[in-house]
Amino acid sequence: MEAVQLVQTSKKPLAQIARDLGIADSTLHHWWKLFSEQGEQAFPGSGHQTPHEEELRHLKRENELLRQERDVLKKLSAFFRAASCKVSVRGRAQPQVLDHAALPSA
Repeated sequence: MEAVQLVQTSKKPLAQIARDLGIADSTLHHWWKLFSEQGEQAFPGSGHQTPHEEELRHLKRENELLRQERDVLKKLSAFFRAASCKVSVRGRAQPQVLDHAALPSA
Protein backbone atom coordinates (compact mmCIF):
# COMPACT_ATOMS: atom_id res chain seq x y z
CA MET A 1 0.00 0.00 0.00
CA GLU A 2 2.91 2.31 0.67
CA ALA A 3 4.15 1.78 -2.89
CA VAL A 4 0.75 2.85 -4.25
CA GLN A 5 0.71 5.92 -2.02
CA LEU A 6 4.16 6.78 -3.31
CA VAL A 7 2.81 6.67 -6.89
CA GLN A 8 -0.01 9.02 -5.90
CA THR A 9 2.14 11.54 -4.05
CA SER A 10 5.37 11.48 -6.07
CA LYS A 11 6.04 13.44 -9.22
CA LYS A 12 8.17 10.57 -10.54
CA PRO A 13 6.75 8.33 -13.26
CA LEU A 14 5.32 4.99 -12.16
CA ALA A 15 8.03 3.06 -14.03
CA GLN A 16 10.78 4.96 -12.17
CA ILE A 17 9.16 4.29 -8.77
CA ALA A 18 8.83 0.59 -9.65
CA ARG A 19 12.53 0.42 -10.58
CA ASP A 20 13.48 2.23 -7.36
CA LEU A 21 11.47 -0.31 -5.36
CA GLY A 22 12.81 -3.29 -7.32
CA ILE A 23 9.44 -4.46 -8.63
CA ALA A 24 7.97 -4.74 -12.12
CA ASP A 25 6.16 -1.65 -13.30
CA SER A 26 3.22 -3.85 -14.37
CA THR A 27 2.93 -5.10 -10.76
CA LEU A 28 2.91 -1.57 -9.38
CA HIS A 29 0.37 -0.51 -12.03
CA HIS A 30 -1.85 -3.46 -11.04
CA TRP A 31 -1.63 -2.50 -7.35
CA TRP A 32 -2.39 1.14 -8.16
CA LYS A 33 -5.45 0.12 -10.24
CA LEU A 34 -6.77 -2.16 -7.44
CA PHE A 35 -6.27 0.56 -4.85
CA SER A 36 -8.05 3.17 -6.97
CA GLU A 37 -11.02 0.82 -7.47
CA GLN A 38 -11.31 -0.75 -4.00
CA GLY A 39 -9.46 1.52 -1.63
CA GLU A 40 -7.97 -0.10 1.46
CA GLN A 41 -10.02 -3.26 0.90
CA ALA A 42 -7.85 -3.98 -2.16
CA PHE A 43 -5.16 -5.64 -0.05
CA PRO A 44 -6.91 -8.08 2.31
CA GLY A 45 -3.69 -9.95 3.11
CA SER A 46 -2.38 -6.87 4.87
CA GLY A 47 -4.70 -7.36 7.83
CA HIS A 48 -7.76 -6.09 5.98
CA GLN A 49 -10.31 -8.79 5.21
CA THR A 50 -13.51 -8.48 3.28
CA PRO A 51 -16.65 -9.24 5.31
CA HIS A 52 -17.02 -12.53 3.42
CA GLU A 53 -13.41 -13.57 4.20
CA GLU A 54 -13.84 -12.58 7.85
CA GLU A 55 -17.02 -14.66 8.15
CA LEU A 56 -15.33 -17.61 6.45
CA ARG A 57 -12.35 -17.38 8.84
CA HIS A 58 -14.71 -17.23 11.82
CA LEU A 59 -16.76 -20.23 10.63
CA LYS A 60 -13.64 -22.32 9.98
CA ARG A 61 -12.38 -21.59 13.48
CA GLU A 62 -15.77 -22.43 15.01
CA ASN A 63 -15.89 -25.66 12.99
CA GLU A 64 -12.45 -26.67 14.27
CA LEU A 65 -13.47 -26.01 17.88
CA LEU A 66 -16.63 -28.07 17.47
CA ARG A 67 -14.61 -30.97 16.03
CA GLN A 68 -12.25 -30.85 18.99
CA GLU A 69 -15.17 -30.85 21.44
CA ARG A 70 -16.77 -33.78 19.61
CA ASP A 71 -13.54 -35.78 19.75
CA VAL A 72 -13.17 -35.17 23.48
CA LEU A 73 -16.76 -36.27 24.10
CA LYS A 74 -16.24 -39.44 22.04
CA LYS A 75 -13.16 -40.34 24.08
CA LEU A 76 -14.90 -39.62 27.37
CA SER A 77 -17.91 -41.66 26.33
CA ALA A 78 -15.72 -44.65 25.46
CA PHE A 79 -13.81 -44.28 28.71
CA PHE A 80 -16.94 -44.20 30.88
CA ARG A 81 -18.57 -47.00 28.92
CA ALA A 82 -15.51 -49.19 29.50
CA ALA A 83 -15.32 -48.24 33.16
CA SER A 84 -18.97 -48.86 33.95
CA CYS A 85 -19.62 -52.06 31.99
CA LYS A 86 -17.97 -55.44 31.92
CA VAL A 87 -18.51 -57.65 28.89
CA SER A 88 -19.34 -61.27 29.72
CA VAL A 89 -18.43 -64.27 27.62
CA ARG A 90 -21.86 -64.17 25.97
CA GLY A 91 -21.35 -60.56 24.90
CA ARG A 92 -23.87 -59.05 27.29
CA ALA A 93 -22.92 -55.89 29.07
CA GLN A 94 -23.26 -56.18 32.82
CA PRO A 95 -23.06 -53.30 35.26
CA GLN A 96 -19.86 -53.17 37.20
CA VAL A 97 -19.53 -51.58 40.61
CA LEU A 98 -16.79 -49.01 40.63
CA ASP A 99 -14.32 -49.06 43.48
CA HIS A 100 -14.71 -45.53 44.80
CA ALA A 101 -11.67 -45.96 47.05
CA ALA A 102 -9.51 -46.31 43.92
CA LEU A 103 -10.71 -42.98 42.49
CA PRO A 104 -8.57 -39.93 43.19
CA SER A 105 -9.98 -37.61 45.81
CA ALA A 106 -11.04 -34.14 44.73
